[in-house]
Amino acid sequence: MELDSVDRALLRELQNDARQTNRELAAKTGVSPSTSLERVRLLRERGLITGYHAALDLEAVGRPVQALISVRIRPPARPIIEGFREWAQRLPEVIAMFVTSGSYDFLLHIAVPDVNGVYAFVIDRLTERREVADVQTTMAYEHVQPRIIEPAPTPGADTTGPARPPRRHR
Repeated sequence: MELDSVDRALLRELQNDARQTNRELAAKTGVSPSTSLERVRLLRERGLITGYHAALDLEAVGRPVQALISVRIRPPARPIIEGFREWAQRLPEVIAMFVTSGSYDFLLHIAVPDVNGVYAFVIDRLTERREVADVQTTMAYEHVQPRIIEPAPTPGADTTGPARPPRRHR
């Protein structure tokens, strides 16, 4: 999917603050409000923008302890994998889940109130499932993630230009 510098600037600004007005967004990206509105609508229709979400502070909501838990499923059959995935994604402790290849089938990112919550999750939730053959838990000291995800460059596109589109005069 080809994105020009205006699309990229709009995506960057929306990731930084999705609550800003269209007029503010247009001013920050150097386009008219009507252009901003239409471009954002097209980005949603094309599936690049999938929603707008509130980011929560895990400590403030009482879930400051995070862990990454690798889970091996046996037997590794599609219905069993899919059943586990559907079950695990509904668990309130799970804040992200990856279906993986290699030694483990899943990587669960959980957030809980304390270390006992990690233990209870592994012992009371995961190991009670008969398809769970093995788990490996890694405590996370800190979760650092980029605030803004840049789209991959289009093959052959010039990526040496300015990060923001030039300001347009009306």
